Amino acid sequence: MKRFEIITETDARVLERGDTVMLAKGGHVTPLAADTLRERRVTLVHEGRAAADAASLVPTADIRTVAIASDHTGITLRKAVVEWLRGRGLTVQDLGTDGPDAVDYPDVAASVADAVARREADGGIVIDGAGIGSAIAANKVKGIRAVMATTGTIARYAREHNGCNVLTLGATLVSAEEARTIVLTWLTTPMREARYIARLAKIRALEERGSAPVPRPGAG
Repeated sequence: MKRFEIITETDARVLERGDTVMLAKGGHVTPLAADTLRERRVTLVHEGRAAADAASLVPTADIRTVAIASDHTGITLRKAVVEWLRGRGLTVQDLGTDGPDAVDYPDVAASVADAVARREADGGIVIDGAGIGSAIAANKVKGIRAVMATTGTIARYAREHNGCNVLTLGATLVSAEEARTIVLTWLTTPMREARYIARLAKIRALEERGSAPVPRPGAG
């Protein structure tokens, strides 16, 4: 990450669109440079504040409230997981579905992702046929880092390295026993290492960049 004592309009113009740079303690950004940074969607990280800022992105280590939902293919597995979670003393927001009709996975994924993003739940679980579609959908909600896991190892990496706050499961890929192992690992794995935490700020920078076009190499 480039570090600046002062950022001028000239400096701002040569930065890559969507880049992330650090401003030193007591540093200064000129007014024209500030406009250019906004236009180029450059993320400005203030030295000294970066660690605390990134730390605020770390998912809750002690998960006590879980939002969970499934589409029609995951009802049986969801109910088994809900019963197990409640047996462990967790508060569970069971968001369905329970009817026989087909339900689209983006809808149930959004219901869980929204609950986590609004901090109504410490973490979320979404179940569909394979878990892949729900992860894709949930990750469209700002602040959500959803991962589909088929093993406890994936769940551990997802939590420890990537700060996963929504776990997705495939009802056709894992049994109830396997799901319990995956969920238990996810629930009990904290995110502590500074190098992993610092990367969450970069993930957020990509999220906030949105759909800004990325220039092709050599394009001027």
